[in-house]
Amino acid sequence: MSMIQNDWLGPLKPEFSKPYYKELYKTVQQEYQTRLIFPPADDIFNAFDFTPLSKVKVVILGQDPYHGDGQAHGLCFSVKPEVDTPPSLVNIYKELQSDMGCYIPNNGYLEKWAKQGVLLLNTVLTVRAHQANSHRGIGWEEFTDAAIRILDEQDRPIVFLLWGKPAQMKKSMLHNSKHLILTAPHPSPLSAHRGFFGCKHFSQTNEFLEKQGLEPIDWQIENR
Repeated sequence: MSMIQNDWLGPLKPEFSKPYYKELYKTVQQEYQTRLIFPPADDIFNAFDFTPLSKVKVVILGQDPYHGDGQAHGLCFSVKPEVDTPPSLVNIYKELQSDMGCYIPNNGYLEKWAKQGVLLLNTVLTVRAHQANSHRGIGWEEFTDAAIRILDEQDRPIVFLLWGKPAQMKKSMLHNSKHLILTAPHPSPLSAHRGFFGCKHFSQTNEFLEKQGLEPIDWQIENR
């Protein structure tokens, strides 16, 4: 597991010495040594590495990493350019097309969002190959909850996009009146038709950022 290097390290540092994290670290190390785990160990903290705390404008909360071969690389909903775009992300692109007029790109690599200040954070940061939610309850939730609390304490406007029940359960942790919190069903094919389609979260995010005098997000992922 590579360490977080940027301005996230200071606020998150107390977590690393807590008993739950020491146990989590041991468990995760053991899992990587004995099983196939995603994402690759050096990518676990990519969400934090790609989007420094001081740059976060938008937070998208996912659940746990993709569990298919070669998919997960540490940013929620994102896959490497050569990997087929997963169904939930296809639905995110469909909503972007209808909301913002973006074309649907030929890849699912969301680094461009992360570099603009969109924190793409899963609440659980590792998973066993082909076993969804297999690392739920081993301690990651406590760690990512700490990150969410740190974000809530930032003295500046941040947009939180909470899609689906697990993400929406984090709403009770957010108390800062400067933030905008938008909720919708999960973009998965099982639930997107229940209100994710038509939620217009992307245009609402940009309107809010512009009102605060901040640069809006360029949501268009380009073809490669």
